[in-house]
Amino acid sequence: MNLPNLLTTLRFVLIPVYITVFVKGHMIPAFLIMVAAGITDVLDGYIARRNGQVTTIGMMLDPLADKLMLITVIVSLLISGHISWAAAAVMFLRDLSMIAGGLYFHFRGKKTVPANWMGKLTTVLFYAAIMLIFFEAPHAHSYLWAAIAFSFVTFIMYIAMFKAINKPLTETPPGPL
Repeated sequence: MNLPNLLTTLRFVLIPVYITVFVKGHMIPAFLIMVAAGITDVLDGYIARRNGQVTTIGMMLDPLADKLMLITVIVSLLISGHISWAAAAVMFLRDLSMIAGGLYFHFRGKKTVPANWMGKLTTVLFYAAIMLIFFEAPHAHSYLWAAIAFSFVTFIMYIAMFKAINKPLTETPPGPL
């Protein structure tokens, strides 16, 4: 267990804390817990790369922690009526398919694609959209839909990268003897 993986684990711990605070109606503290999770996401990646502490488990747990926190926030906003069923359904479909696909291929011995700048930017865009929703900013829902659209572009890029790193090696025919 290194520091980056500890920070990722902290994000898992923050999920029930967020739920408790949100359910009690404390929107700003709930939002700040979500921001704290986002900060740990940035820190764990930075520290892991800077100190050469990138691990296979970290590459799998980091995006899982991100997705679970985001799904938790989406569910809370959906239940409280802050976002539409359509927006929530589209985000769930994308995130759950990424989680399921990543786990499926990881346990089948396939290489998984680590989070890259596009994935991180997608997360930042979602956090920004959610912040706008928390603070009931004008056009918050339009911004959310723009972030959703961008997330599908990122999703397609991840699929392409996954296929590229797991491409079977082609055999070369034997040369003349």
